Amino acid sequence: MTSSSQPQRALSDWRDQAACVGEDPDIFFPLADSVAPGAETALARSICRRCPVLLACRTWAIERGEDEGIWGATTAAQRRAIRRAAAERGSPFPAPARIGPDARDRSREEGAARAAEARSTAAER
Repeated sequence: MTSSSQPQRALSDWRDQAACVGEDPDIFFPLADSVAPGAETALARSICRRCPVLLACRTWAIERGEDEGIWGATTAAQRRAIRRAAAERGSPFPAPARIGPDARDRSREEGAARAAEARSTAAER
């Protein structure tokens, strides 16, 4: 590993330990999250609940205003509620400012890259 990639690696260590590594990313990004959250998210949330880094994942998604998918066994609506409640009481999860398209695009690109890496890892097995 080169020294230039060392800081990035340190930031993503929790992702390497996640229970969802190797799972189909579509499980964590259901189309009907707001329509039928229970039915569409049950499998993803069950995987999250056995994850050793559940809290790190949830915290990451809340802090960055991740507004799509299942992260740390929470839906986007649940994370919004957590951010609202935290903002009301002044806790460490401040409600993020509006996230511009560039940040959302980067988040999606990172998710797509993780999904592609998980698929290639699964194919190698």
